[in-house]
Amino acid sequence: MFRTPAPLWRAMLPVLVCLALTGCSSGGADAPSASRDSGDVPYTATTPGAPGSAGNADSAHADGPGRPGSVAPRPTHLSIPSIGVNSAVMRLGLNPDGTVEVPPAEKGMTVGWYTGNPAPGERGAAVLIGHNDTRFGKAVFHDLRKIAEGADIAIRNDRGAELHFRVTGTETVSKKAFPTGKVYGATDERALRLITCDGAFDTEGHPVDNLIVYATRS
Repeated sequence: MFRTPAPLWRAMLPVLVCLALTGCSSGGADAPSASRDSGDVPYTATTPGAPGSAGNADSAHADGPGRPGSVAPRPTHLSIPSIGVNSAVMRLGLNPDGTVEVPPAEKGMTVGWYTGNPAPGERGAAVLIGHNDTRFGKAVFHDLRKIAEGADIAIRNDRGAELHFRVTGTETVSKKAFPTGKVYGATDERALRLITCDGAFDTEGHPVDNLIVYATRS
């Protein structure tokens, strides 16, 4: 697994910040049609070589399940029984400008896995992104703010295994001060992060905050 040297990572931190999507919607107004304007979650300036990054969903992971050098299992389904979430999982990469993709607005009820970080269940921070609302209405993470510490999160992968994670905490942060290193950075845990929008709306009707859910393998 490629890791950026620590001094370089620290130097990159001012650049690796989370920005608000201009297409964030209060749920009723149509959002602009630009490729990043797909709803209400952040896109994060990052690179495939950031600490904790898998680089690519097809890359080999010596510390993942199975034999060293094996391709990591890919998540296919997310379930959070306590808030009624059941969703297929799509793959997300990077936009041409280096920001993280988000699910398109028309797939507002589908969660996306950022393939630049480890797969759920591998050592490191797996990141799943979902909309709160889109111009089409309520989306998959609309009730994520209701999740409680200790709640169970289940993820099935393409090998038929079901992995369970326990919520350890939640955090609401300003999109102007998104903790990129804390969310996407390296960790020795088999961790999971869920991200969506939250908070009040700005003058253009876009949520100004992000809700982050932290969980670890149970």
